Amino acid sequence: MMCSDVTVVVDAQDDLYSTHTALQAHCPEAGCITVQPTPANSSPTALAHDMLYALEKRLASGPNTPDAWLDSVDTAWLAAAAWAIAAGVRHVVVPRAHLLTSQRIDQLLAWRERAGAQLTLLWQKAPRGLPPGLARVERHISGPDQLEALLAAPRPLPARPFLPLAAPTMAEAAAVGARVSPAPPRRGTRSARVRPSRQDSPCTGAMATAQVVEPAPAAGITSGGASALTTLAHPLMAGALSVLAFTQVGLGSLRFTRDLDITGDVSVIKTHGPGHRHCPVHVIPAWARPLLAAARAHHRLTGRSPTDHVFAPAMLADARHLRAHAERLPHLNLAWTASLLVP
Repeated sequence: MMCSDVTVVVDAQDDLYSTHTALQAHCPEAGCITVQPTPANSSPTALAHDMLYALEKRLASGPNTPDAWLDSVDTAWLAAAAWAIAAGVRHVVVPRAHLLTSQRIDQLLAWRERAGAQLTLLWQKAPRGLPPGLARVERHISGPDQLEALLAAPRPLPARPFLPLAAPTMAEAAAVGARVSPAPPRRGTRSARVRPSRQDSPCTGAMATAQVVEPAPAAGITSGGASALTTLAHPLMAGALSVLAFTQVGLGSLRFTRDLDITGDVSVIKTHGPGHRHCPVHVIPAWARPLLAAARAHHRLTGRSPTDHVFAPAMLADARHLRAHAERLPHLNLAWTASLLVP
């Protein structure tokens, strides 16, 4: 495992200034977050949940929480990586790292490999007994001045960028689009329709379709509804419910949405009707773009193809969680959606 982007800051005296400096560095808009480990939490997913909290995500509470599937270690860390990639996180600072177990340190290092961000750990005790996972770290520094300089330095771009990793090129999209040639609709129409020339023709992706049809405007939702969706902890849940809210399409259309149905700049999404007889494209509102970017990052981190369905995992085995979230967000008018999902 490469650890050249991992720094251990040794603060043997546990200087309060070092902790203050680390907390002050938290600025998600600038690509830096500070993750504060919850004290004395022995849950295997505790640190992943702390990471999600630092990314401004909030897990639903209660005995029958719809975020129960984030109790899985792999699921929780995958969600944290997807949100970090979508947010363009470049640097993660973890104070009081000396209190973490070796397993938690290994989880952090594995997350860094996935998300491609720089990782700085504050080791606030004598450096004796560093866990094996940190023995390969190439850079150790000490002293508050060095820490302050490190956090103030320009940070490199994440190894995994916000923009698409495997989307078709413009030439490829045009080649596919040649097989489906819808007539451009008149301006001002309420929605865009794509009519395949043959029933068995493959349906084009959003980029090719948006070149020949006008995207339908997004349905308006309240600022409170947008905020509620933005804080959902799982990117597939947040992405799926946001699409349902601003497109007002049915579950079938959402189920068959593919990676290539989201444009590279996350500005347009395509949904599908039965037999691809009605496959409109929709403008993605600004508030929903980070949610769709995270859903796509989650899709790609699992190694799935651009032609695979992005939201299918959230609508099959885990549909009960999607339904629970829809029911607890009544102001989004998704009750009809909740009634169609399995209990």
